[in-house]
Amino acid sequence: MTERTVQAQAHAVIWIDYRVAKIFSVGLTGVSASAVRAHSSFPHHKASARGDLTFLARVSEALGNCTDLLIIGPGNEKTELMQFLKTTRSTLTVHVESSDHPTEREIVALGRKRFHLD
Repeated sequence: MTERTVQAQAHAVIWIDYRVAKIFSVGLTGVSASAVRAHSSFPHHKASARGDLTFLARVSEALGNCTDLLIIGPGNEKTELMQFLKTTRSTLTVHVESSDHPTEREIVALGRKRFHLD
């Protein structure tokens, strides 16, 4: 996965924790994947997306023209991202679900199910 700033699809799934946001742009024509890494040096027990002030902004930018988003992940970062996007991208439809550490294939399957693309 590489860091990119523009996603072509209208639907995306993000798996996020305090270190990385894995973004899967999902559509009828396929899936593209990218990642945004946090620059935070906090140890895990003190880590948060808020520790890297640019992390959430870079994740938002990487969504490009996405209009419908599913955010999943194990910690508080998914809620922090949802709140950030509500204030910065009010037209974006955001869904949030808890998730441990699914495989990339499982993440894409969750997105396809959420967006009725099966």
